[in-house]
Amino acid sequence: MAKQKIFNDPVYGFTSVPYGILFDLIEHPYFQRLRRIKQLGLTDYVYPGALHTRFHHAIGALHLMQQAIEVLRSKGVTISEAEAEGVCVAILLHDIGHAPFSHALEHTIVDVHHEDMSIYFMEMLNKKFNGQLDLAIQIFKNEYPKKFLYQLVSSQLDMDRMDYLNRDSYFTGVSEGVIGYDRIIKMLDVKNDQIVIEQKGIYSVEKFLVARRLMYWQVYLHKAVLSAEQMLILTLREIKRAYQSGMKLDMNESLAFLFGKSQRSNEACSKEDLVYHFAQIDDYDIINVLKKTMNCKNKVLSFLSDCLINRKLFRIELSNHAFTSDYRKNLRQRIVSSFPFNDSNKLLIQGKETNRIYSKNNNEILVLMKHGEVLPLSSVSDYEIRTKIITKYYLCYPKNIL
Repeated sequence: MAKQKIFNDPVYGFTSVPYGILFDLIEHPYFQRLRRIKQLGLTDYVYPGALHTRFHHAIGALHLMQQAIEVLRSKGVTISEAEAEGVCVAILLHDIGHAPFSHALEHTIVDVHHEDMSIYFMEMLNKKFNGQLDLAIQIFKNEYPKKFLYQLVSSQLDMDRMDYLNRDSYFTGVSEGVIGYDRIIKMLDVKNDQIVIEQKGIYSVEKFLVARRLMYWQVYLHKAVLSAEQMLILTLREIKRAYQSGMKLDMNESLAFLFGKSQRSNEACSKEDLVYHFAQIDDYDIINVLKKTMNCKNKVLSFLSDCLINRKLFRIELSNHAFTSDYRKNLRQRIVSSFPFNDSNKLLIQGKETNRIYSKNNNEILVLMKHGEVLPLSSVSDYEIRTKIITKYYLCYPKNIL
């Protein structure tokens, strides 16, 4: 029996990783960086316990994947050792391309989606490990013939979602997010190359969907969290703009390289350079540059940095409908009157957030009925599956305005 590395996970207890490519990837600096990327960005400004990292989440998702493989094999699903290793590598590295503070800075530092960046990282690691990630990359990109393996990594009922709901619920203390992940996994099967849930697992999946909806509006899109993260996005954009206009800023060299990349648009930036510099930045570098700009001459930037470091969050207004131009104009005038320095009108942040918990499309969760027929969850559930896209408009601005 192969030796294994044991991790003591606060959510699942003792989890194990076999020595070999999985453990070697965990030991690599690219993966160790995830220890310095918070899973929930600035959510700890609202829920103080939400300090867990992408490292925690990746290890947890790997643990659930190992359980899923064991369950599927026990039901006669053929998964070779190479395929098991490949899908485990895929889930382990699925978030390796996250920017500092996770989703909060998704397109602020570099305009690349985190899944695309994860592929870049995987490709670099594949060179390092002499092609051992070939199968994992195929699975991650949904190019492998056995499509159900991709569904275990990315679908409406994947190991990623099951871990983050369970883990985020645990660390925030929001019990509404608790799901029966162990029962759901035990109800998994494969029919016609697609992941299905056995009929007796329907109620657990319904609870999973309810938990996901509650977690989104109670945690992920909590109004104070939304305010803090929009402030962070605005601040980083101002830092980037100030740096590109010639302002001297004390920051990580790789962060400076990425901020200046748009000025070098005529120069080719290789994936190797992009990954190298992206891998050098994490939450600590962002906090450092915020602290460095708290007392800079740029009044907007120093105000924003001070607000973030000392948790002086902007007031936020939410609405189911877009705010009128007159209302926004009035707010902007009040802000300019209250903060009489250049560009203070930027302190009004506006936008919208959309969310849909469940989608009726080709990727709908499938249920294996007792008589053998496979049906979409929405057609067999007694619970009304919510598929509507919810849109909320927001305005963020300093609290102390005239």
